[in-house]
Amino acid sequence: MPTRPRPRRYPARYSAFSLLRHGLAGDHLVPAWRDRELKNSYDVVIIGGGVHGLATAYYLAANHGITDVAVLDKGYVGSGGSGRNTAILRSNYLTPEGVRFYDRSVRLYERLAADLNYNVMFSQRGHLTLAHNDSSLRTMRWRAEVNKLEGVDSEVVGPAEIKKLVPYLDVSAAVRYPILGALYHPPGGIIRHDAVVWGYARGASGYGVHIHQNTEVTGIDVAGGPNGRRVRGVRTDRGDIAASTVINCTAGWSTLVAEMAGVRLPIQTFPLQAAVTEPVRPFLDAVVVSGSLHVYVSQTDRGELVFGASVDPFAGYSMRGSLEFVEGLAGHVLELMPSLAKVRLLRQWAGLCDMTPDFSPIMGRTPVDGFLVDVGWGTYGFKAGPVSGEAMADCVATGRTPDIIAPFGVERFAEGRLLGEKGAAAVGH
Repeated sequence: MPTRPRPRRYPARYSAFSLLRHGLAGDHLVPAWRDRELKNSYDVVIIGGGVHGLATAYYLAANHGITDVAVLDKGYVGSGGSGRNTAILRSNYLTPEGVRFYDRSVRLYERLAADLNYNVMFSQRGHLTLAHNDSSLRTMRWRAEVNKLEGVDSEVVGPAEIKKLVPYLDVSAAVRYPILGALYHPPGGIIRHDAVVWGYARGASGYGVHIHQNTEVTGIDVAGGPNGRRVRGVRTDRGDIAASTVINCTAGWSTLVAEMAGVRLPIQTFPLQAAVTEPVRPFLDAVVVSGSLHVYVSQTDRGELVFGASVDPFAGYSMRGSLEFVEGLAGHVLELMPSLAKVRLLRQWAGLCDMTPDFSPIMGRTPVDGFLVDVGWGTYGFKAGPVSGEAMADCVATGRTPDIIAPFGVERFAEGRLLGEKGAAAVGH
């Protein structure tokens, strides 16, 4: 095991007042992370420069002293799912395994700004999952009890309490989808997704990790033998790289990357669309989700309303928005908040979501020795960035699968041990 490096102390120029002083003086600021020459070998190669890949690299270095690490991305840092999500965080899932996992991630997010010395703008404003019928209300109560047993703050509240939390919601009975109650999760909230990615990139680079943008992996070198197959490195459009450990942290292309190593994954890729409005006066504190209407809404610090829905009903790789999505989204939002009728949409976008049969991720080792995966995140991958990076780093450094990700192994599908998170993850937020 390499000697654990001493944590880097970032210079005072990164403080707010120093940034202002440098700006007024016309000084050049130091880049957040360094550009380094691509080496022909590393101890660990991570494919994917989003929050999962960068968090894994950071915790490998910070927690285990493994710094001979390369993070490769075919675009720029955060150009995939990490830059195309709606940045909602929560831990009020349905299964005990899922609740424990996401609760650890929220706790890491709570201290992330201090750990990275970088403002990630985490705003814990509360999260409401609405119930419009008796069946949904029973599910909310079920989730609340599972959450409480795992020490997570969640409770079912009635229409009167919902109205206090979100005055602009229509909680009357004279609507098509009456609100009977909601699962209220105070620790939930929103975060600045690009700040998280930049913070992890800066932190990992500070420990000596190499971050290579615009470097596409075109193949994975796997050697076969009497004792099984083992990874030997990757092939890229900039040359071959030898590595004894390769981690697939991609979204959208996770199955294609895994197939390069001869590993098949039970994943389908679906587009997920979202939209944002013009800025309006802040009025919405909590994140509001409706599973029945397949819609969620939050308000940014700039006043924009961010809307999203469930994944598109067809598999594909398109990241273009559609008129059908906007029409359906607008109708569902107005069912909840009719007063938003005159607010204008500014833009829409789509990201790629890798969905597994049980709506839970696939993490850990594969039949190819040295090839690990952190994939299958559906619409909820950004929430899990810190805990996934921490756990995958532990898995690489110790050679053992941490208990917190043991239920998510790829072998569960062959063994019939599905986790069944659809009840808490189908809408995605």
